[in-house]
Amino acid sequence: LLAFQNVVEREKIMNIAVMGCGTVGGGVVEIIDNRMDKGSNLKVTRILDKIFREGDDRFTDKIEDITEDDTIDLVVESMGGIEPAHTFILAALNAGKHVVTSNKAVVSKYMKEFVDAANDNSVGLFLEATAGGGVPWIHNLMRVKRIDQITQFSGIINGTSNFIIDKMEKENADFSETLKLAQEKGYAEANPSADIDGDDVKAKSMISASIAFSTLCTDKIPTSGIRNLTAEDIEVFKELGLRVRMITRGQIKGDKYFVTVEPQLCEENTLEANTPGYFNTVSLTGETIGELKFFGAGAGALPTANAIVQDIIDCADGKRPVYDLSRELEFDETIMPSTYLFRTKAEHSLPRQTIMIRPGYFEIGGKYPAEAHQIAENLLVEDPNSFMASIQKTV
Repeated sequence: LLAFQNVVEREKIMNIAVMGCGTVGGGVVEIIDNRMDKGSNLKVTRILDKIFREGDDRFTDKIEDITEDDTIDLVVESMGGIEPAHTFILAALNAGKHVVTSNKAVVSKYMKEFVDAANDNSVGLFLEATAGGGVPWIHNLMRVKRIDQITQFSGIINGTSNFIIDKMEKENADFSETLKLAQEKGYAEANPSADIDGDDVKAKSMISASIAFSTLCTDKIPTSGIRNLTAEDIEVFKELGLRVRMITRGQIKGDKYFVTVEPQLCEENTLEANTPGYFNTVSLTGETIGELKFFGAGAGALPTANAIVQDIIDCADGKRPVYDLSRELEFDETIMPSTYLFRTKAEHSLPRQTIMIRPGYFEIGGKYPAEAHQIAENLLVEDPNSFMASIQKTV
């Protein structure tokens, strides 16, 4: 019976509304319109956007044209930001429509509210495009969880920051000029703070941890970025046999879990250290499967649009993700001590156990992330150009 229902759903035309027709939303419309030419059962019938395209009668600026249209089966939200995305997603779910979103900021803030609304209205909430770009990260977290307890995850899940670091490494380039290039290529926004200060990775990490550990992840994740990274830093790291990458790390032990977002110095022979350009490398560890690594495009319109359309196809095939956020876990940094490197001119503000490994570069071992991030904040008061990274191995 289930197989028969799936066949029926695949043959039925799925009418789709797209909220936000910018870079990502426009990519979704382009992919689906091209698929329709090849006999697909997916059809974009309504587009909500402030900018209208002449000659395309699908465009509207009224959310009611979507929520009150009984012919629309699924809504894609690619507007970005918190509002009105939050209000519009809830309206679509409460109107009995499936929702696919790439908006990691709004999902990380309102995940439980969205999950509850989807469950209450017996519709699907699809989140693949919120983390990992074109990498099927969320899908594989949920797939592994069917058998295993996921004990940890880590990796690169922001293509923009990785593009900047990789370009600086290969061309001895300045941070500001490399950031400008990332903006010109469409990898970074005009206001790049979310990418270079770690907020984008933090939102993706909250979603990843919630799914991996079956808990509603806190927003108190210690977070730092690459804004102060210099070409000189990269040369020093190379001398130490290390490369810097923007890394998320999450771990669970018993009834405790912890997540942190920060630059990390990786051994130069690791996959993370050799992840090029705007690509992502992210890994998980399961109790029986061990470590799994996933690699793919992590920035740009089409990789994210591709992830959205994959979710749409799953929905058309009758698949509905189930999110378990029921575990009550303590957020505890003591399960994840690390060694940290600081580059600063504010030497006298460092703890006593600091070891100088190069002039201006200092190592501190056995620090908990929140404590290390607080040290970094203190250093920035005296030396605004200070930089901090965790170290994968002791140098």
